[in-house]
Amino acid sequence: MTLLRTAALATLGCKTNQFESAALEEQLGAAGWTIVPFDAGAELVIVNTCTVTAATDSQSRNLIRRARRLNPDCRVVVTGCYAQVDPAALRALPGVALVLGNAEKQDLLRLLGEEGSEKVYVSDLREAGGSVPSLTSFAERSRAFVQIQNGCNAFCSYCIIPFARGPSRSVAPELVLEQVQQLVAAGYPEVVLTGIHIGGYGFDLETPSNLVTLIKRLLASSAVHRLRLGSIEPTEIPEELIELLATSPALCPHLHIPLQAGDDAVLARMNRHYDTTFFRALIEDLTARIPDLAIGLDLIAGFPGESEAEFAHTIKLIEALPVTHLHVFPYSKRPGTPASLMAGQVAPEVIKERAAQLRALGIAKLEAFTRSFIGRELEVVVEGGGKGGVLRGISRNYLPIRFAGAAALVGQAVTVEIVGVDAQGAHGVLL
Repeated sequence: MTLLRTAALATLGCKTNQFESAALEEQLGAAGWTIVPFDAGAELVIVNTCTVTAATDSQSRNLIRRARRLNPDCRVVVTGCYAQVDPAALRALPGVALVLGNAEKQDLLRLLGEEGSEKVYVSDLREAGGSVPSLTSFAERSRAFVQIQNGCNAFCSYCIIPFARGPSRSVAPELVLEQVQQLVAAGYPEVVLTGIHIGGYGFDLETPSNLVTLIKRLLASSAVHRLRLGSIEPTEIPEELIELLATSPALCPHLHIPLQAGDDAVLARMNRHYDTTFFRALIEDLTARIPDLAIGLDLIAGFPGESEAEFAHTIKLIEALPVTHLHVFPYSKRPGTPASLMAGQVAPEVIKERAAQLRALGIAKLEAFTRSFIGRELEVVVEGGGKGGVLRGISRNYLPIRFAGAAALVGQAVTVEIVGVDAQGAHGVLL
């Protein structure tokens, strides 16, 4: 086999997929391959797919076709969650040389070099062991991400991820600590703990543990300046974690919590294991005890059977809660999930209208929260910018902030006084 010289990666979906694409890029770079932009027409193209909705499946297929248009002779490798749940559909597409499941991503180089007619390598993740890709670092210019867990045991009725990612598997705490220490030593001011279901961390380890124990170890044994948590389920925020968020100077006062719906009947159909009374009490307790806490919510608009009254309950609950960021997903039927077979599928135009209402509410919530910081000084990790002397970054509580400063500050933590708010977020003055 002639070694390919150039490779390009296209990634759809969540931070976990982005993490794993970075791991693939690291593998290829270590083997002497040159990573080029997708539009460069590389000899090898890897499409790391998402399958959360039918729409993301379509996006993945379009990327494969586009790669072939850019270079008709390219070799296309498809991996990720769509490859895991429907490899036959992808193998049938012209130009697809290999289809790799999520567990097989780590064996990319070996499988590329194997002879023979086998083109699909997808194992049953229900029997997956503690296999989580390792990576020296996955970093933006200022923030680094450490994957602590993969897979999910929840089986929400709208979600294909337990089938695409397998059961929850945790990274050994020693490996997590080693990665965090390396990133801190490399100068990253913020580390984000990420995974598919981080609240389930540690239960599967040979010596069972949990997320709070891991966080305490990271805070005690590394000099991490800012530690941020990825998405965490509302039923997996114990008292110890609340106390840590309230007292630790390093743990960012920011939680991303999937609510999905603000109506008890809809939550039951979703197979979510809480009700709105529990959720309301949780949010009120969190914001009462943790100063300046930012809370982002995931919401699904137009879940099957969602009536006008049920949607109105969601709007009313969100209006009443002290939340700051809304991540709104129009419901999209995903074949293979119980929700796709439910009666009362909501019309697309109604889903679109409800999603727009929720997004408008989210914009208003974030603006009100941001305005409460005018006149205050916030620490900002500078993420980028520099054109025209304007930098951008985020505060500990996940506020986007712009201010004038030198490009050399990118990747550093600085102090900024907030002086105003507009549609792009807060703007401030560097102190």
